[in-house]
Amino acid sequence: MNLVKTKRGSEPDDVLETSMVMVASALSDPSRVSILCALMDGRAWTATELSVVAGIAASTTSGHLNRLLGNGLIICLTQGRHRYYSLSGNHIAGLLENLMGFSMGTSKAPVSSTPVYLRYARTCYDHLAGELAVNIYEFMLQEKWLEADGSELTSAGKMHFEKMGVLLNSRTRRKPCCGCLDWSERRFHLGGDAGSALFTLFLQKEWVTRVQGYREVNVTDSGRVAIYRLFKLKIT
Repeated sequence: MNLVKTKRGSEPDDVLETSMVMVASALSDPSRVSILCALMDGRAWTATELSVVAGIAASTTSGHLNRLLGNGLIICLTQGRHRYYSLSGNHIAGLLENLMGFSMGTSKAPVSSTPVYLRYARTCYDHLAGELAVNIYEFMLQEKWLEADGSELTSAGKMHFEKMGVLLNSRTRRKPCCGCLDWSERRFHLGGDAGSALFTLFLQKEWVTRVQGYREVNVTDSGRVAIYRLFKLKIT
């Protein structure tokens, strides 16, 4: 039997493997990881702000940002004399969230080192994460607002979203609805356009407020009342 060896170097698989190595390399530096984690709050940051959160010099930050830009992990927006950096999109946020969950995995029962205030409620790019978000997701499943796999809102779910005033985007290019694995709770919270739209409503109604410069989210008094009324979740 003759074995035919294929020549490598210009095959699509080689290009893919090289791209994967480049992205993995970009994610291998602690300072760049700190920058990406800061951008997980869904907002745009300046290089100066990112240098502070990463604890590195401004000149060093520039090099890290260029590396992340070159690998498509972040984008840069120019407004006047200022340049703002943000994640390239929700797909990058999903990648980072999955990496967080994987990195926390152990063979023993997990003991989270995540601060309590972040475990309860935080942002996952443009939607809500943490214990609160996981409990809301489970309520939606139990009440049949979501399909069993979380891939779609049911007719009942769409009706309740409409009643709440949640504005869904029927022309979105992202997933309309999906379960997003919560890295601190190891369960799912609501992602996709539905998750983003629900979090937007929470902010507009001032049921939650964001802590400037952090992923932490605080539930307001009116939010406690609304969340109990809508999702039967009592927040102390």
